Amino acid sequence: MNAPWKSGLPGNRDPFAAYICDDSALDVLRPVVIEMGWQPEKCNKGGLRNAIQSLSVSASPAILLVDLSESGDPLNDINALAEVCEPGTVVIAIGQVNDVRLYRDLLASGIHDYLLKPLSAQAVHDSLNQALAVFTAPKAGDDGVVKRHISTAVVGTRGGVGASTLATSLAWLFSAEHNSPTALLDLDVHFGTGALALDLEPGRGLTDAIDNPSRIDGLFIERAMIRANDNLSILSAEAPINQPLMTDGSAFVQLEEEFRQAFEMTLIDMPRNMLINFPQLLADVNLVLLTCELTLASARDTIRILSWLKANAPHAHPMIIANKVQSGVAEISKADFEASIERRIDFAIPYDVKAASNAAKLGQVFVDANRSSKATAAIKQVAVRIMGATEEDLEGAALNDEKKSLLGGFDLKGLLAKKDKEPEAAE
Repeated sequence: MNAPWKSGLPGNRDPFAAYICDDSALDVLRPVVIEMGWQPEKCNKGGLRNAIQSLSVSASPAILLVDLSESGDPLNDINALAEVCEPGTVVIAIGQVNDVRLYRDLLASGIHDYLLKPLSAQAVHDSLNQALAVFTAPKAGDDGVVKRHISTAVVGTRGGVGASTLATSLAWLFSAEHNSPTALLDLDVHFGTGALALDLEPGRGLTDAIDNPSRIDGLFIERAMIRANDNLSILSAEAPINQPLMTDGSAFVQLEEEFRQAFEMTLIDMPRNMLINFPQLLADVNLVLLTCELTLASARDTIRILSWLKANAPHAHPMIIANKVQSGVAEISKADFEASIERRIDFAIPYDVKAASNAAKLGQVFVDANRSSKATAAIKQVAVRIMGATEEDLEGAALNDEKKSLLGGFDLKGLLAKKDKEPEAAE
């Protein structure tokens, strides 16, 4: 049989398998399967329970046809099937209960189609062709038009500087105010707050991706990501803290690749240790928002990370974001900070503890909960700058005001001496 569509199916899986309860349905199904170019031996006797047992010890096919006729609780049994079925499998159910509510509930649970018995060859053929269309439909950008995509990593120079607040706020602004399909990837696998800030359950998508990078594809992204609004989806985790992160980073790279196909904007909340462990994550990142505070430690680490970016990701354009800025009470002044890092701060976000508390109480991202805050206005300016970046900005920008050495211009002793004199001057 000539089956040119086979190239669209996942290459490491069987294209099809069926688990059917009765012989009459098998007699209808097998000729259709042969016509589609598949092996009739993949039509197995036994319904949903047999499918669960088989798939718990073997790889899932690309398209799975499963009989619910002997199931007493189809919805719960389908959920049990989902536990053993690999992401990306298109499932078609058949049964003998003609109930619109059941049909809708099955579709909501992730089933692609529901066919009623007695089966007709034409209905089976049409349903299988529709399932094939899931794999053969061109991805966004396959029509030859280059789709603009901006990937932004938000990195905090120190813990607690507000990088996660900035990441969730920007993701919300891109999706809600700029109407851009946006993905938010929270790479703090054990202690991430991305989902928490959006008042969502993180789900298992990110941990499943880490455990099985080969499963990551467009369908996996669609099913695993949690929808925050019409244009914003998030992938995060709350992995058990007694389980160390066991990955070579390939899952994260693959996720970024899928995001480029499915979204216009990607926001990566990237803990600074990820730069050390997985430098390849910045291979296709356009912008790095280096979030800092006006402190000595933050100035030191800003210098170190800028130097790291210059050596390991020279294509990524860094932006310095000073967060929690309080006029007159900073550990070091803005001018001294800029002199130390030998470049200007791009944006300064005012400190507003009341607004942060209000966002937490409302279960909303900072900018959504505090629309009239000065801090929100500053974050909106950051969003506008990122959205307005041209392709030349993203591809050709290098580190501005490059420093001569790692600690060049960073006079710790001078700054400390200046700090010591300040109380005396005040007296």
